[in-house]
Amino acid sequence: MKKIILSTLVIFVLTSCKKESSKTDDKGISQDSVAVAENTTSADHTAYISKEISPENIGDYLAKNNDTLYVTNFFATWCGPCIQEIPHFRKKMEELKGKPVKFTFVNLDKKSDWSTAVKDFAEKNDLAKNIILLDGQKLDENFFPKNFKKWDGGSIPFTYMRKGAKTDEYLGMMNEELLNSKIDSFLK
Repeated sequence: MKKIILSTLVIFVLTSCKKESSKTDDKGISQDSVAVAENTTSADHTAYISKEISPENIGDYLAKNNDTLYVTNFFATWCGPCIQEIPHFRKKMEELKGKPVKFTFVNLDKKSDWSTAVKDFAEKNDLAKNIILLDGQKLDENFFPKNFKKWDGGSIPFTYMRKGAKTDEYLGMMNEELLNSKIDSFLK
């Protein structure tokens, strides 16, 4: 019964997600080496562009093992603590601009909110290029134990950091000092 309830909760929470990329196509739109599907809502070049990624590919993304620090934050627009920590991430992103650090925000809103609440959030916070969409209904029960040591998908925010073989997982809202401390420990 617990597995059914947990699975239902996970599916509900992880209904969507978005992705940032590192390669650029001929239109100047950033693409990662992982296959993503674009969902544009306007022809304007500054328009919100969401990228959907499959659960199989997000596992590959989280497992990248190189000299770049990957900071991946799982959030939802309806989650108060998630929204409260975003300014700390944005400040750190600005501080580390040009360094081998990649910030990605995995959105967990319902798929029906991708073009409304998520779009508004991304535009307001200038994070459209850093957000990926993950359809939580496609997740199976092995997704969390396969990708994380501490997180079972039951609550957010959750932040996963990886540089080379070193990883760090944090469940809950990060204040600015904690975020700085965790990131700085990877960059030393």
